[in-house]
Amino acid sequence: RKDVFNTLSEKIAPSDQVIWFHCASLGEFEQGRPVIERVKKSYSNHKILLTFFSPSGYDVQKNYSFADVVTYLPLDTKKNTRKFIQTAHPDLATFVKYEFWPNILNELKKNKIPVLLISGIFRKDQAFFKKYGGWMRKSLQAFTHFFVQNEASVQLLKNVGFHNVTLSGDTRFDRVFEILGQDNHLDFIEKFKQNRYTLVAGSTWPEDDELLINYINNRASEEEKFIIAPHEINSAKVESLRKRIQKKCTLYSEDQRNYNASVFIIDTIGILTKVYSYADTAYVGGGFGKEGVHNVLEPAVFGVPIAIGPIYQNFKEAEDLVKLKASTVVSGQESFDKTLQEWFQNPKIRNEKGQISRKYIEEHTGATKIILDYIEKIL
Repeated sequence: RKDVFNTLSEKIAPSDQVIWFHCASLGEFEQGRPVIERVKKSYSNHKILLTFFSPSGYDVQKNYSFADVVTYLPLDTKKNTRKFIQTAHPDLATFVKYEFWPNILNELKKNKIPVLLISGIFRKDQAFFKKYGGWMRKSLQAFTHFFVQNEASVQLLKNVGFHNVTLSGDTRFDRVFEILGQDNHLDFIEKFKQNRYTLVAGSTWPEDDELLINYINNRASEEEKFIIAPHEINSAKVESLRKRIQKKCTLYSEDQRNYNASVFIIDTIGILTKVYSYADTAYVGGGFGKEGVHNVLEPAVFGVPIAIGPIYQNFKEAEDLVKLKASTVVSGQESFDKTLQEWFQNPKIRNEKGQISRKYIEEHTGATKIILDYIEKIL
C-alpha cells in the first residue's frame, strides 16, 4: 500500500471528475464489474478509480481496461482517509457487497460525497444490529443509498432506521449472463474434450480433490473426461495431485500437452469461466471447508447440473439452486460417486437440471439497470 498516494497523485489531477469503486477482493470485483463497465461507457468524461483491499483482487485486475486507476485501499486511519479523499476527490463512491471502513465513510460524509452500496447483504449477527453496535450503525449514515440482494437485508436496515434501501438483487447475475455473449472458445480445451462427456471441477480444495481422485481412479469409465481447476495454484500441490491420479493427466502449463489424457489440470488463473462452457456437468469446490462453497453461478449460466459439498448455507444462490434441484449436495465419497455415475449415464437428467440452472440465472438479472438508473439521477 506504500505507493497508493503517489499513484493517485500521478494519475488523478485536481480538475478530473472521478467515480470511485471499492471491492474487497476478486469476488466482489466480479459483482461490481457490470456496473463499472456500464458507468465507464455512460460517463466517459469521468475517470474510474478502482481500489482493492486484498491482493487476490489487485494482482489479477491491476491492468483492468475499464479503470483509469487501480490501486490498493490505504489502511483506515484518519490521516490516511483524509489524504485519500482529498487526492482522489471522487464525485461518487461505490462499495461492492460489504467493507465498512468507519474513517473512510465518515470522511466521505464530511465531504458530502454520495456513497452507494451495491449488491449489499446484511446478516442479523453483524455489529450494526446489536445493542452495542451504535458506533458501527453511525458509519452507515454515510450511505446515500443501499442496493441489497435480499428482503432480509431490507428489513434489517429498516429496523435500525435506514429506509434509503432498494431490493435490487445481485449484480453477479448480470455479470454471468453477459458471459454467454462473450467468446468462450478455448482451443486447447476443445482439443482435450474431443466431444466427450466432461466434468469440470472448479475451485477445488484438498477435501474436494480427495473425492475426485477416488472417483477417477476407482469408478470412472474410459469415456469420462475431467478438468480440475484447483483453488490454489501451487506447483508442489499440483504435482502431488497429478501423481495421485492413476489415469493420464496433462497440465495447462505443459509445453507438450497430452490431449488424449483423461484429466486436464488447470494450473493457472483467470480462465475457469470459459472452461465451464465446455462442461457437461460441474462440481464446485469449497463445500467441505469452513469458508463454504465457491461461485455456482458461473457453471449455472451454461446450463449444467452442479454438485457441491454440504457447507453452502449463507450462499443464497447455492441455497436456491439446491431448492430448485438444479444442484445436488454430496456429503462424502458414496454420494459423490452415486451422483456422478447417475449424471454420466443419464443425459435426460443432466438436461433437466441444466435448464433449471439457466432459467434461474435469467430470472435474476436486472440489478445493474436499477443501480444505473439511480446513478443517472445523482450525477
